Amino acid sequence: RSRRQRRFSNDSASSTSTSPERPLLDDDNESFMLNDNESVSSVAPSVVDEDISDSRARDIEEQNRVSPISRLPAEIMIAVFSRLASTADLRSCMLVSREWAKNSVQLLWHRPQTGRWDALHNVVLSIRNANTYFDYYNLVKRLNLSSLGNQVSDGTLMPFAACKRIERLTLTNCPKLTDLSVSRMIQGNRSLLALDVTGLENITDVTMHAVADNCLRLQGLNITNCRKVSDESLEHVARSCRYVKRLKFNGCHQLTDKSIVAFAQNCRSILEIDLADCRNLEDDAVTALINEGHQLRELRLAHCTRITDNAFLNLPQDITFESLRILDLTDCGELQDAGVQKIVQAAPRLRNLVLAKCRQITDRAVMAITKLGKNLHYVHLGHCQRITDVGVQQLVKLCNRIRYIDLACCSNLTDASVQQLASLPKLKRIGLVKCGNITDRSIYALAKPKYPYQGSSATPSSLERVHLSYCTLLSLNGIHALLNNCPKLTHLSLTGVQAFLRDDLLVHCREAPPEFNDHQRDVFCVFSGDGVKKLRKQLNDDAAYQQYDGETGMYDD
Repeated sequence: RSRRQRRFSNDSASSTSTSPERPLLDDDNESFMLNDNESVSSVAPSVVDEDISDSRARDIEEQNRVSPISRLPAEIMIAVFSRLASTADLRSCMLVSREWAKNSVQLLWHRPQTGRWDALHNVVLSIRNANTYFDYYNLVKRLNLSSLGNQVSDGTLMPFAACKRIERLTLTNCPKLTDLSVSRMIQGNRSLLALDVTGLENITDVTMHAVADNCLRLQGLNITNCRKVSDESLEHVARSCRYVKRLKFNGCHQLTDKSIVAFAQNCRSILEIDLADCRNLEDDAVTALINEGHQLRELRLAHCTRITDNAFLNLPQDITFESLRILDLTDCGELQDAGVQKIVQAAPRLRNLVLAKCRQITDRAVMAITKLGKNLHYVHLGHCQRITDVGVQQLVKLCNRIRYIDLACCSNLTDASVQQLASLPKLKRIGLVKCGNITDRSIYALAKPKYPYQGSSATPSSLERVHLSYCTLLSLNGIHALLNNCPKLTHLSLTGVQAFLRDDLLVHCREAPPEFNDHQRDVFCVFSGDGVKKLRKQLNDDAAYQQYDGETGMYDD
């Protein structure tokens, strides 16, 4: 019975210990936070031997102390080092300790200095040196030899063939390079994201096939003026490198629709493609690029003279391409109003539209462009001589966020158009070269302060660049008013304007381009930068010209 009683009492105690009604622990006595920390420090060894003197203990602790910065995670240390702008500072960091060296060496070698011949020589020596603490050839991610130009040859590039982790390779305008070295650079490199071989006329299909076989992650390819590259090798690239986003094939006259259609069908992530001066391109390539490229933002087709309205009329009727923001159709002479109407319908969010030298378009096309509304910021209609005041005035009314407009050689335009353009609140650049009908009335309108909204105070004109060459009816007074009322003006072209072909004013004009002939030099008159400021100051200081009163007479008209 006594044993049963003891067992019963034990069970009761056990039951009581798990019961919610049991008394709470005394925090003052039971909290483990008040117990001594018996763990051993990982920073410095504990000194427990009573025979060791206090000074000796301090010495041991000092020897094993780790500095706070050395305890930082590598990611934070690298972030700190990345703030250093000087390569000399990064090199100094490498010399502090091995830990610092590990965290700074990648920043120093990510994009080695190759802008000078002596710097390039030092980089090559380091890469070739087998007795180094780091494998420098594996640290190079970006290589740019464009600043050395003609000095670069295959022998210059060969030492970098061991760098198989390069992500961006820029060899712009190094004409001595050939497939021998460039293909060697690409062989075995699975990391390459961007390749720029602009102006390398000796590059052929050999290099392009190497790109297709090795660079499956390629995102950017620039082969501007590489005229020995054929459709066949680019089709191979299109089938293999499906993540391409940016392509630039300027001046590749040899290319046809075949390779461009291959890119459109295989690379659905293309954001930008520049095909300027690819003269063999026809409508099918353009239709495929727009129809298949739902992420396409920028399409440049300048001087693709075989493109007609059908390139756009063949697009599906019920689909819009919301991503397309920039379209350049300079000198696509076969384009007519119907094509422009379809462009606006298919790409309603166009921001930049260039139709310079599309000489067949009329006010009907301009009326279609007005449907872009507030999306339109940049429009180039130079040499579209069929455009009249009616189209321009309607464009300004419905597209009031235009910042840049070029109407050069639109000879039918008069002051009525420019006065309407002057009301654009955000206008920064305007081109009116050879618009021979405009007078000082247009210039006074451009100089007039803006009223952003009804009841607001006047703000100065936002104009920065004004092109008025060969507007022969302009006088000194109008330009003087423009200078005084456009504080942001940095460029003013007045070539051929007789009132400014005076020696005392031409001293502020910049030098004519070297390729100009004698007649062009005689009438050249362009002010930019400080030249604009000096011209403004001289006209204001010159006692021969009456100071213009902007409140009493300037805007009477």
